[in-house]
Amino acid sequence: MKAVIQRVSRCTVTVDGNTAGSIETGFLILLGVEKDDTRTEAEKLASKISGLRVFTDENDKMNLSLSDIDGSVLVVSNFTLCADCRHGKRPDFMNAARPETAEPLYEYFCGYMKELGIKKVERGIFGADMKVELLNDGPVTLIIDSKELADKKGGGKK
Repeated sequence: MKAVIQRVSRCTVTVDGNTAGSIETGFLILLGVEKDDTRTEAEKLASKISGLRVFTDENDKMNLSLSDIDGSVLVVSNFTLCADCRHGKRPDFMNAARPETAEPLYEYFCGYMKELGIKKVERGIFGADMKVELLNDGPVTLIIDSKELADKKGGGKK
């Protein structure tokens, strides 16, 4: 799974002119599900994102997590994150999971964010043509690939 995380002051996703999801302070998460992903990758990625300390404290230092600020997330499915752009000019999307695999994992990821204590988890509409409007805060933008996250049992870097 791949995610682009943007710290936002507000964010809205619309489909056909109707609001599908909207948040105030928190993260916009563009989520790409790859064909070999499982619930394990969803859990690793959600855990990492929920604990990221990128919100400012009273000393204007990035030291607080979503839970610390009672922040929200808006998760938008985005298969184009799985593109391979190494060859030629046209991206290859063969590594993206098929919709019948990707959608349940997308939903699981959103549910797991709630299990981790994120009170407001909004969603786009899977597979729809969505319009995302946001006010990026910082800007703070991070890219995380679940395959690059250290296994908790393996004692990787924190």
